[in-house]
Amino acid sequence: MTVAERLAANAALVDEALDRYTAEEDADFATELTAERYSLLSRAKRIRPTLVLEFCRLFGGCDRAALPFAAAVEMVHTYSLIHDDLPCMDNDDLRRGRPTCHKAFGEATALLAGDGLLTRAFGVLATAPVSDRAVRDAVTVLAQGAGSFGMIGGQVMDLAGEGKHLSLESLLKLHSNKTGALIALSAELGCIAAGLSRDEEGTLAARRYAAGIGLAFQIVDDVLDVTSDVATLGKNVGSDARSEKTTFLTYYSVDEAMAYAARETEKAKSALRGIEGNEYLLALADYLLNRKY
Repeated sequence: MTVAERLAANAALVDEALDRYTAEEDADFATELTAERYSLLSRAKRIRPTLVLEFCRLFGGCDRAALPFAAAVEMVHTYSLIHDDLPCMDNDDLRRGRPTCHKAFGEATALLAGDGLLTRAFGVLATAPVSDRAVRDAVTVLAQGAGSFGMIGGQVMDLAGEGKHLSLESLLKLHSNKTGALIALSAELGCIAAGLSRDEEGTLAARRYAAGIGLAFQIVDDVLDVTSDVATLGKNVGSDARSEKTTFLTYYSVDEAMAYAARETEKAKSALRGIEGNEYLLALADYLLNRKY
């Protein structure tokens, strides 16, 4: 199975779980529930849930334990995209190849759909068939990584930086939180699902791997924003320039930025060398470096 085929197989598992977790119906809540599913079940690579599944498998865990964690991560990721696209944030009208949630359902409903997915994620997390300690660890990891000193903090820096020239140090901090935190917590959740504690060497290696691919992922995103097109990406291009944001291309040429991303990818792969069964995660790091969308 190729990297892309396994990624697609993982996405299918996650999509089935997401569909199941959001299947409830209530006529009085129908618009908001439909908006949740519209954004959550749209075409996506499911990279973050894949990290949950693959790290769980790497350390001997089972998909049944990992899937609730994987679904919860995707709910949080999708909520963040819904809110990121709102007029008060990046004001985008295209996401995953179709109109953004607020364009399809209105701004108020989109806001509530994002809130609904974030809240729902913690309930789903708690259904995982793992130990009480593992559930507590997972809640802590998700809350910290997605919260004010993680993803939200990065978003705050991103908005505050519009129209300003950020230092490279600030840019790295911004993206280690806005993009990197959710990738890092996905890898750690996979370890927790497999029964590892937060301070075991395997978990620490997973964090190092995730830090490398997370930074590389953002660098590639910045490059694609100026070199790709709407049809390929499924979202608008050139948005960073329109918002006057500092990006890695503020400091590097395209070739230099990609070389930087390649170095971070090698750091990520080095973190897992010596761990039996690491082949897919090593290949995934290269796949993400060379992605076109």
